[in-house]
Amino acid sequence: MIGRLRTIAIDCPDPAALAGFYSELLGLPVTYEGADGSWVEIGDGEGPHLAFQLAPDHRPPAWPDPERPQQMHFDIRVDDIDAAEDRVVALGATPLARTHDAPGVPFRVYADPAGHPFCLEFTE
Repeated sequence: MIGRLRTIAIDCPDPAALAGFYSELLGLPVTYEGADGSWVEIGDGEGPHLAFQLAPDHRPPAWPDPERPQQMHFDIRVDDIDAAEDRVVALGATPLARTHDAPGVPFRVYADPAGHPFCLEFTE
């Protein structure tokens, strides 16, 4: 091993708002907010932090358009897909695709408030 993952940083137009979205989605508290608002982190002290970095000219992905690819995405396991969908949409997520066929792991795709795709996975 060369090192350990400490932080995953995500470019966005509003770090505090996107940190709030993922804080609610993942149940992770905000652990750091830069004085100028350009960097906000969430985490639990156990694993890597998620950081949200100001990118004033952020151009969100337009998945599945190859001209503006997803760049990255999170797969998030949930117990009740319908309840989870209601909650993420209430937080500001946008459904991108209803379901996909993946062997053994059905999922739904959404865009977070800054346009980054993420998936909710569930077992049937």
